[in-house]
Amino acid sequence: MLTELRISNFAVLEQLDLSLDAGFTVLTGETGAGKSLLIDAIKLLIGGRASSDQIRFGEDEAHLEAAFVIPSGHPMLDRLRAQEILGPHDSQLIIRRVIARSGRNRVYLNGVMSPVHVLEEFGGTLVDIHGQHDQQSLLASSTQLDALDAFGRLQTLREQYRSAYRDLTEACRERDELAVKIQQAAQREDYLAFQLQELDDAGLCAGEEEALQGERRRLGSSRRLGELAAEAQERIQSDHTGILPNVGMVERALGELAQIDPDTQSIGRLIVEARVLLKEAADGLRGYTDRLDSDPLRLTAVEDRLAVIQKLKKKYGGTIDAVIETHRRVRDELDVIRYSDEEIGRHDRLIRERRDVVVRVARSLSAKRTDAAKQMTKVVRRELDALKMGQTRFVIQLETGEGDEAYGADGADRVEFLLSANMGEPLMPLSRVASGGELSRIMLALKSALAGADRVPVIIFDEIDTGVGGAVAAAIGKRLKELGRVHQVLCVTHLPQVASQATHHLCLEKSQIKNRTVTTVRQLSPGERESEIARMLGGEIVTKKVRETAAELISGGSE
Repeated sequence: MLTELRISNFAVLEQLDLSLDAGFTVLTGETGAGKSLLIDAIKLLIGGRASSDQIRFGEDEAHLEAAFVIPSGHPMLDRLRAQEILGPHDSQLIIRRVIARSGRNRVYLNGVMSPVHVLEEFGGTLVDIHGQHDQQSLLASSTQLDALDAFGRLQTLREQYRSAYRDLTEACRERDELAVKIQQAAQREDYLAFQLQELDDAGLCAGEEEALQGERRRLGSSRRLGELAAEAQERIQSDHTGILPNVGMVERALGELAQIDPDTQSIGRLIVEARVLLKEAADGLRGYTDRLDSDPLRLTAVEDRLAVIQKLKKKYGGTIDAVIETHRRVRDELDVIRYSDEEIGRHDRLIRERRDVVVRVARSLSAKRTDAAKQMTKVVRRELDALKMGQTRFVIQLETGEGDEAYGADGADRVEFLLSANMGEPLMPLSRVASGGELSRIMLALKSALAGADRVPVIIFDEIDTGVGGAVAAAIGKRLKELGRVHQVLCVTHLPQVASQATHHLCLEKSQIKNRTVTTVRQLSPGERESEIARMLGGEIVTKKVRETAAELISGGSE
């Protein structure tokens, strides 16, 4: 519920601090006192469009703030907690909006700056506003379907259908994309087959180019490599100038030295190890020389292979990795074509399975909607009777389409609220026959019918009783009072019959202070309330009889 409302520098509302209670509250006052300004402020706090014209003359900013206590179990609680706007155990949401002449408007949710669209998303789940110009949504078929599903408590089944429908839509989309991919690939099949054959024949593998380049360098320099290896081997093993013979003589000299001085044995061991390593190096050079291949045919083959690799790199991406990736992709595309019938068949089977689920859930939803339409029609007719619209016929018409094209995001059903406002007139859609006053009472009847299912905690009626009076006005007041047992109901009214039914009464008064117009709001005491309702009955001159009538109305409203 809405517990507090604070407004400053908003049109003629200089400063307003208002506490609100549960139940049915009316707002009254002279014409032009600013009653609708309160509603306008609440609209802005739930995402309405702001204008700098709404800022009080002479001020730079208007400040609007509202505190809501969200009932436990309300779906909005989980969303606010998930976004860390509310703590895990918090239920109070404070919305603050600042409207600036500079255009730098701000929105805060529990002190956290937020974009305006968040208000639009959350606001509609907190407050439902109805006025002479806010009834058009009732004329939309989608709104009427929502109302029917809410009455029948079919939201869970409807969400189950939506999930199944999303799955079917996704399967159809994937099948269509596959069909397009197959068609595009089929148009390139010959070219893809040529590419695959070329890449298969090439058989490239990672690292091959580097290995071939190394082999080409060796083959191209084999003669020089052999000369260098032979020279090195000669310098190690030559009988006269080689390292090994000289090391042998050093080894013998150190052996004799060690016999005389054993401390030099470690030096001798180093020379022995050096001789062994030099012998291994000489053997390695000999083997390397033997392995050198100077076959010009092999060099030609390597050059040809490198030319093939270069050609494929230039054609398919510039690197060996790109060529290999192209090879994989071409093979996959051809597999799509070769196995297309099987893949299309698999998608078709999945679509049939998901369509069966959609049809099954849609039929269940349609059956329950049919039952709900019958029950809701009875309840709304009863509410219309209570609102003195006994001659009005109201019917909820449910049409269920056939064939695949009938299924949409909300099922296969189309709902139309039909009305006959006068005896003998045919039933027609609301949009064609209902006047503003009739729409207001129909909306009240619908809200009364949906009282147990509607999760919006705050409902505001802005002069929806315009154009009615007498017994009809009293009936409207009673229905609003009943609705206030389930929701917090605020109503701007000029009718004493409505105001007398309220649990709480707020009065707006306009006065002149320092040559400026200022609007104030007062919670009326029982005596003040009697005076206000007497004023609404008698105008400027309030007689004793008028005051007695006001007292009777209040007494009757409290029964």
